[in-house]
Amino acid sequence: MCQQLTNREQTMNFLKTFLASLLAVIVGLGVLAMIQTLIFVGMIAMMGSSSKTVIERESVLQLNLGTITDSPSVSPLGAFGSVFGTTSHTSLLKAVKAIQTATTDDRIEGIYMHFDENTSVQLAALEELRAELVKFKESGKFIVAYQENWSQIGYWFASVADKVYANPAGGLQWTGLSAELIFYKGLLDKLDIEPIVVRHGSFKSAVEPFLNEKMSPENRLQYEKMTGSLWNEIVSGVAETRDIEPSALQHFADVLAVDSPQAALDLGFVDGLRYQDEVLAELQALASGEPTDLTFSVDKDGEIEEKEPKIVSFGDYVKQITPSNLSSKNKIAVIYAEGEIVSGNGSSGQVGDISMTEKIKKARKDKDVKAVVLRINSPGGSALASEVMWRELTLLKAEKPVIVSMGALAASGGYYIAAPADAVYADRTTLTGSIGVFGVFANVAPALKNKLGITTDVVKTNTYSDLGSMLHAPTSAELNYFQKSVEETYSTFVGHVAEGRNMTFEAVDAIGQGRVWAGVDAQPIGLVDGFGGLVDALSLAADRVGVADDFRIYEVSATPTGIDAFFSGFAARVRASVLRDELGDSFEQYEYLRSTLDSEEVQARMPFVVEIN
Repeated sequence: MCQQLTNREQTMNFLKTFLASLLAVIVGLGVLAMIQTLIFVGMIAMMGSSSKTVIERESVLQLNLGTITDSPSVSPLGAFGSVFGTTSHTSLLKAVKAIQTATTDDRIEGIYMHFDENTSVQLAALEELRAELVKFKESGKFIVAYQENWSQIGYWFASVADKVYANPAGGLQWTGLSAELIFYKGLLDKLDIEPIVVRHGSFKSAVEPFLNEKMSPENRLQYEKMTGSLWNEIVSGVAETRDIEPSALQHFADVLAVDSPQAALDLGFVDGLRYQDEVLAELQALASGEPTDLTFSVDKDGEIEEKEPKIVSFGDYVKQITPSNLSSKNKIAVIYAEGEIVSGNGSSGQVGDISMTEKIKKARKDKDVKAVVLRINSPGGSALASEVMWRELTLLKAEKPVIVSMGALAASGGYYIAAPADAVYADRTTLTGSIGVFGVFANVAPALKNKLGITTDVVKTNTYSDLGSMLHAPTSAELNYFQKSVEETYSTFVGHVAEGRNMTFEAVDAIGQGRVWAGVDAQPIGLVDGFGGLVDALSLAADRVGVADDFRIYEVSATPTGIDAFFSGFAARVRASVLRDELGDSFEQYEYLRSTLDSEEVQARMPFVVEIN
């Protein structure tokens, strides 16, 4: 009987193993088939999209932009676009090149500025594109802008147009800028969680949300200065292009004067209130040289005769732009540092010190690379990772000129890696500085005991074996230990900046202390050398090595490879998409809070997430 049971058990175990293996094979084959199908569909989509749009004469380029980022896509999913639910994007260089090309393209008569809901462009990138639009307009070609509802930033960007229109039932926001902070102290108090903070810098306010219920005087000062400087840039830009006095623009914001489309027209913000079909009719007339006729007529079949121009979408036009001087042996390398600075290789939206140093070494050892432009768009992050990259950039500078181009953010760790450069360019709306460091962790033992009834105990071989544990309050000796690390990191940071910017330690310390500066304010205090975009930095780099008339742009990238990279990129995008849908405007705050609390290192990070409202 026992033998029969044993045989039966063996048989059942065999069947279970066999069925499990069979199921695994079936699932594996299914996944493989799905991957093959997606790749096949993606290839078909790519083949379909690879055919160039035919651009006819008397065409109008629609500047709907989409998503524009500093760096070109290195995602293994990027080639498949919408097949995987990802949003395609355009690099800033390609966007600038497209506008420059349209300026001399005799098939393009003008530009139509009309943005859809998927438009996502940072303020500094808009500043660089706006400068190119000014040059386009100076060529004699027209620019017409139309939107149902104008945001302040969108309106400032579009105010360069010859004609700006609004919908008769739409709106235009003109209220000034605001910046709101969220503080977590009350929540932590309710949860009995004790935040432990060590920092250097009276302005290093990244930790204030955990300690305070409102802004400190120092933090309020930097916010007021920063938002004021950005707003002044917006006001001065609109004043110049719309011929409205800056004082009047300030007054209109103070009294909510732009409270209707008609008010926007009466005060000179827009040139007319029109529906989109009327704007398209005007574009058609401008492009063809015909008299403008906004009326519509009905044909013999009772259908409205459309008056629409030959519209070329920005995305289609960008695809037709080919790199110039491909045969030149003189390469000006562009290295992108876009995202949070972390140790390791980093993932999507991060700057890993390993992957970044590999790119820097690659440019340094390439004999055809004559100079390097480092494009920074980062709020900072790990101080140690910043130090690793700083060292590699110092070695690069010893052999070749290094020019830094700052995007929307080059703060804290982002400024740390800018310090060795021969020259630093920033946009006037760049946020930079934040020269300060901090560390933050928490004591959760009271919360576990008082809220959940959980207690803890510990066994140690030495007095401080549990240093940094979240299950006990730190002693004064432990706090001194952490503070010493922060002070040494800050001293190193300031020393690097002083050396790179040819300033004294005391001078850097005076403008440091974790304070964030707008680019327009950073130049007078020596943190940047001048104002300009990525294209200006490339021109400077080429000029420094005497190849201004004969060079090609070489974008140094480390494209993920292998099946792991394929799925990790997909998973990261799905996760971000789900969280963004659920959290909405709070997504950026969540990501900032998560990355701040997850880090166990001393951090050189910008003290807040800036949302311009």
